[in-house]
Amino acid sequence: MIGHIDEVVIDCRDPEALATFWASVLGGEPRGRDAAWWYILPPGWTQLSFQKVPETKTVKNRVHLDVRVDDIAAAADLAERLGARRIGEAHHDTAGSFQVLQDPEGNEWCVVSPAAAHE
Repeated sequence: MIGHIDEVVIDCRDPEALATFWASVLGGEPRGRDAAWWYILPPGWTQLSFQKVPETKTVKNRVHLDVRVDDIAAAADLAERLGARRIGEAHHDTAGSFQVLQDPEGNEWCVVSPAAAHE
């Protein structure tokens, strides 16, 4: 083993706005170190940070967050009201259900509800 996760960092154009969005999704208070670096400490998870970069997102994420919820449709509806965008229809299979979303800067993430056998 090399070490432990200190934080997960998301590159973005507006760190304060994205920290505020994700605090609404995951909990925690948005906090700024400076204009180029904001973070939240979601309950029960590691620090999620947002660092300002000059470029916009241009391709699909290679890593994304799965947010466990009880009701996929209700969670996706709330996420949209907070500024997310739904991508396609919800998926259902033997592992459970998920809905792909994008945050306000286009980063993909999912609300998920695992099947009972996988919990």
